[in-house]
Formats: sequence, structure tokens, C-alpha cells
Amino acid sequence: MKLDEFTLPAHIAETVVDPKAHADLDRLHAAYTWARANNPLGCAEVEGYDPFWVVTKHADVALIGRDNQTFHSADRSVTCLPKEALDHIKSTTGNAELIKSLVRLDDPEHKKLRALTMAWFMPNSILKLDERMRALAKSTVDKMAAQSGGVVDFANDVAVHYPLHVIMDILGVPPEDEPRMLMLTQQLVGSDDPELGRDKGAAKGSKEKMDSRREVVADFAQYFNGITADRRANPRNDVASLLANAVIDGEPLSDTLRLGYYILIATAGHDTTSSSTATAMWQLSQSPELLSRLKADPSLISGFVDEAVRFISPVRHFMRTATTDVDLRGRRIRKGDWLMLCYASANRDEEVFDDPFVFNIDRKPNRHLGFGFGPHVCLGQHLAKMEMRILFEAMIPRLQWVEPAGEMNLVESNLVTGPKRLPVRYEMN
Repeated sequence: MKLDEFTLPAHIAETVVDPKAHADLDRLHAAYTWARANNPLGCAEVEGYDPFWVVTKHADVALIGRDNQTFHSADRSVTCLPKEALDHIKSTTGNAELIKSLVRLDDPEHKKLRALTMAWFMPNSILKLDERMRALAKSTVDKMAAQSGGVVDFANDVAVHYPLHVIMDILGVPPEDEPRMLMLTQQLVGSDDPELGRDKGAAKGSKEKMDSRREVVADFAQYFNGITADRRANPRNDVASLLANAVIDGEPLSDTLRLGYYILIATAGHDTTSSSTATAMWQLSQSPELLSRLKADPSLISGFVDEAVRFISPVRHFMRTATTDVDLRGRRIRKGDWLMLCYASANRDEEVFDDPFVFNIDRKPNRHLGFGFGPHVCLGQHLAKMEMRILFEAMIPRLQWVEPAGEMNLVESNLVTGPKRLPVRYEMN
């Protein structure tokens, strides 16, 4: 990669990789806004990192996400990590990643693996979950009502548990094991946050941090090996049974791919949804007018949910690797170059969204990329939106008012983030 007039200022490049910046929306979006206006496809040269292109415009993120032949997921790490971390992973595992999952594969392997569970997450299939989901939403709201009038940390007391229960039910994890899955998920995707990571004292991208993540993956493996053995002996109508007995091209699914699938569903299936759910409540607590509109017209809840996903953009980035030389926005991308798709920036692109920093439930269409785009678009996007819609359909008619009761804090992570704490006070009937 040639770093010349396309090079980003150091403070902008450092911001996009800094976990703390992703917990500071003002700082993060100031950097993204500058990049979109001045260097929308800029080269980042950050100490300790391989150089990479920072893709900040909606059109470019969508183009690269759609073109999985020119821009691969599997050739290099799909997450932006320091060289020390990447070298340590490769030396200890022989691979570019700790986990081999759907987000880290290219076709034809990606397409075949995705097809295994696609039917479970299509709109017609998840409609079968409607009754169970509404019962769970009602139970969640009833518990909220019992605490009405006091201060509740909505992020931890409500937002994490509702989608966790839904996805674990689909996967086949029993309710008594949900706390374990929540802990492992937070330790893995929130490992750079000093409060959530297993090794809280290790520096970002250090060998110690990578060893800590590898221990978390090993704990996932130990748990899901037991699930696999059980589902082979006693198959049920759940995704775990499907994965335990899956066959691709006449061969059983490998242990590595099966574990990656389990972990992807167990983590992405609730962490990003809980982040968007908490963001929706955060916005309700900021705007009495918004609550009044939703109470008066529940049909607006779908747009409310979609806007929450755009506004927080819980998955902040994925990386792609160019498979050939290609020209993009007047730059020459070389074969092997690494590109960061900045979803949170794309979702505030002024050319696509009017008043992008305003939470607006009336956006139609809302062309956000919060679930990705192209072949790697989130498998569970329909489920996530349905979960959130059903929860707020149960909650909003009973919610009389809600207000902040303290500071909202975000998870410190440049990969997946959202409210870590959201203290609110409310009244329900």
C-alpha cells in the first residue's frame, strides 16, 4: 500500500482502532465525519498495525460488501488487530483467526455453510416463534412493571436477557446455562473493555490478551462439545442438533467449523440485538415526544427499531482483503491490501441520510448497513428486528414515562459495542 496524499491524519487513524473512542460517540463520529468529507477512502498508518484503507462512505462500504470475489474475508484477519496479536494467533493456531466462522469465510465454503441454517432464520420460519416470543416479551415487561418507579439498569437488567433467551432457545442451550453463555460472550466480544475482558490488565492486542481470548474459545468448545455429543445421541428440533449432525459435500462438518458456527450464533445472536434494544430505550428516555408518538401509533415501532440499529451500529467494522488490483474512488487498491468497512460511518453518511445525527423513526427507506450488506449480510437480521419489535409492542402501551437516571456508558470495543450501562427511571401500568 502506498501511503502518500491519501494518508489519514494520525489522530483520525488512531481513533478508528481505539476501543475507547468507540465508547465516545462524539469523538468517534467527529473522526468519521472528517474522513467522509476530506478523505473518504484513506490510508491508515497506526503504530503496531499493518497499514489499511479506512472505508467511510455508504456507497463504498456497500460496494465492497457486495463484491465478495474482489474483496475476500478469509485471506487475512476479518477484524482489525495489531500485528503482535495477529502474529501470535498465527504462531499458536496456524490460522489468521482464533475462530473459523461464517464471517471469516468466502464462497463456495461460505455459501454451503450458510445454507445449513438459513431456513431457521428466514421470515417465514421465525413467524413460528411469534407466540413464544410474545410470551417472553410479556414476562420481561411484567418484571419491569414490578420494579416501576425505581432506577433500573436497562442494559443489564433487561436488554441482555430477552434476546439471550430467544437465541439460546433456538440454539438448544438450556435456560440454566444462559448466564454462562452471557459471560463467555462478553469476555470474547468485549475483551478490550477493562470491565468485561477476562484478562482485565492485558493491553489491547498483546499476546496476553490473545491468550485470554483463546481461553474463552476453549471454554466455548468444552461446552459445545457436550452439546454435540448429546444431540448426536438425542437429536431435537433445534439448531444444535442440526450442527451436530451436519454434512457438507458428503462429509461431516469439521469440529473447527462447527465450533465457529456455535460461537457465532451464541454471540451475534444476542449481543448486537441487546445493544440495539438498549439504544432504543436510551432514545425513549431522551424524548417524551417519541414515546407519545409510539403510544399513539404502534405501527411506528418497526421504524423505531430499524432506526435504533442505524443509530448505534453495534458492529463497528469488518475487514476485507483485495484479491486483485482495483480502482476505487480514485485510489489504486493493490492485491493483498486490507480494508476496514466502517459501518457506523456509513450509517451517518450525509449523502444517504438527511440529518444523520438525528434519531428519526420516519426514515423511509432506512438504507442503513447495520446488518452488513451482500453475501455476508447478517443471517439473523429478521429475527433481531422481530425480537425488538415484539418487545416494544409489549412495553410501550404500558410505559407511562421514562427518563435518564444516570450516565449511559458504552462498551469499549472497536468491533461490537452498545450500551454497557443504561440507568433509567420509569413508570408502568
